Amino acid sequence: MSGIEIEEMSVAGAFRIRPTQIPDRRGRFYESWRFSELLQQAGHPFEIRQVNYSVSRKNTLRGIHGTTIPPGQTKLVTCVRGAALDVAVDLRVGSPTFGRFDVTLQEAGSGIGVYLADGIGHAFLALTDDTCMNYLCGAEYVPGTMIDVQALDPALGIPWELDGPPIMSDKDAAAPTLAEAAERGLLPTYEQARAARAPHLL
Repeated sequence: MSGIEIEEMSVAGAFRIRPTQIPDRRGRFYESWRFSELLQQAGHPFEIRQVNYSVSRKNTLRGIHGTTIPPGQTKLVTCVRGAALDVAVDLRVGSPTFGRFDVTLQEAGSGIGVYLADGIGHAFLALTDDTCMNYLCGAEYVPGTMIDVQALDPALGIPWELDGPPIMSDKDAAAPTLAEAAERGLLPTYEQARAARAPHLL
């Protein structure tokens, strides 16, 4: 029996992973990810090529970040300290869920993780000081391939629980809205995302 439960989110290709925790007098133990289980659900293998880590002050807003296809970059994101409002956004033009978002409350100790297929953007709001997020990435970072979309885009309407003006990087604050990014041809397409998975579906 698997120690994890995987459910697809309202954004196609995004999955929420919930572990079954085993407590005892020493503390807790749980599986946070299993290759075969995610392969069965997502339909393509997730092989780790890079690990990223961020530390954020309370009310820091990071994202929305994505990657062009190619090369693409799948991710498994977990909160290992503090708490974050974690958001997946479909950036794939032509996707049945294009422009849709799904929100997950991630808290350290819960073990909850969010898996994002190629073309799905990611953003989060740190709810505590020293919120630490761990990213397992399916591809190495390639300069010039990052996509930035405005996390405060009113057309998206993400319900951020802001405690005053958010702390953002200059790049994130100046990012285009989803509609502007699509008009400029900055976003990946659903067909590109499907083609990236095609070798694994044969």
